Amino acid sequence: QVQLVESGGGLVQAGGSLRLSCAASGSTFPINAMGWYRQAPGKQRELVATISRGGNTNYADSVKGRFTISRDNAKNTVYLQMNNLKPEDTAVYYCKADYLLSPYWGQGTQVTVSS
Repeated sequence: QVQLVESGGGLVQAGGSLRLSCAASGSTFPINAMGWYRQAPGKQRELVATISRGGNTNYADSVKGRFTISRDNAKNTVYLQMNNLKPEDTAVYYCKADYLLSPYWGQGTQVTVSS
């Protein structure tokens, strides 16, 4: 079992920045891909960004050039630096980790961007 705990969400004005963190615990073997997803009210959960254990990244088109995903394998932690935030970025952000062929999810952290 892997537990994921997100932090760093909050309320920010449009154009501002936030940094999300997600710390994983309980793993015996290396964690594979990690990523961030988000879900806005009334919408389906969508991919924001993913990063492989080796550092290969993938971003949704809507966040390219504004968000940066990174990870610290020694700390089993993944980060999401979000710059130039827009009101449409408002959502609950979830951390995901792939471990031993199973996905694990965090509880989510709210990000609200005011116009």
